[in-house]
Amino acid sequence: MRKPVQDLIKKGRDQGFLTQEDILEVFSDAENRISELDDLYEKLLAENIDVFESVTPEEIDSDEKVQEKLDREIEILSKLEGVESTDPVRQYLREIGRVPLLDAEEEVELAKRYEKADKKAKDKLTESNLRLVVSIAKKYIGRGLSLLDLIQEGNQGLIRAVEKYDWRKGFKFSTYATWWIRQAITRAIADQARTIRIPVHMVETINKLYRTSRRLMQELGREPTPEEIGEELELEPDRVREIFKIAQEVTSLEAPVGEDQE
Repeated sequence: MRKPVQDLIKKGRDQGFLTQEDILEVFSDAENRISELDDLYEKLLAENIDVFESVTPEEIDSDEKVQEKLDREIEILSKLEGVESTDPVRQYLREIGRVPLLDAEEEVELAKRYEKADKKAKDKLTESNLRLVVSIAKKYIGRGLSLLDLIQEGNQGLIRAVEKYDWRKGFKFSTYATWWIRQAITRAIADQARTIRIPVHMVETINKLYRTSRRLMQELGREPTPEEIGEELELEPDRVREIFKIAQEVTSLEAPVGEDQE
């Protein structure tokens, strides 16, 4: 294995992930090194090193502007104590707005406590970054999932970021969490796109199945069985297997997304 590739894998080990940009810097002629690239991805998968979309400085700046706008919205909602809202998103924003933000030192302190199996520290670090999820989720509206679904998927990414965050690496937690949140949301959108050729009555069932499967995977630390998923959704295990089979068949069709789905 070439030294640049070895260095790339070491970088992935050190920070827990690589970006597509990192890989393209080493594999600028990727079309001529398909076999070597496949070997790299297998190695990364075996070592549990994730590969994220590259994020440009412009996108980071855009994320920060959305975050600032969201903070102003939350501040306004938090002052409307006597006003009830029927909008579930606004209700959620008001709820998370009550959770104080953390500074970098507090985040590191909570990460240290979580290393010692302090569940309350994990919960606090998660809850204090829920508005980050909303600010990122808002950028994906109109791609097949409701804002609440996008937030739910993003929250799963946030939880995984909390679980994998290594404060010793020097990364600001919100920067690290952004990768995980974006990945969780984009994967969920991809799952949704695969359901285009599925009958309408099956779409929500499959979405629930995937969401439940991902949530159980987070809770159990492994792939859930059809029996475990079925128990959560009140479905027979055979029905769970059947629905997964339908979803896999649709995936194999590689249905193109129409321009109106962009």
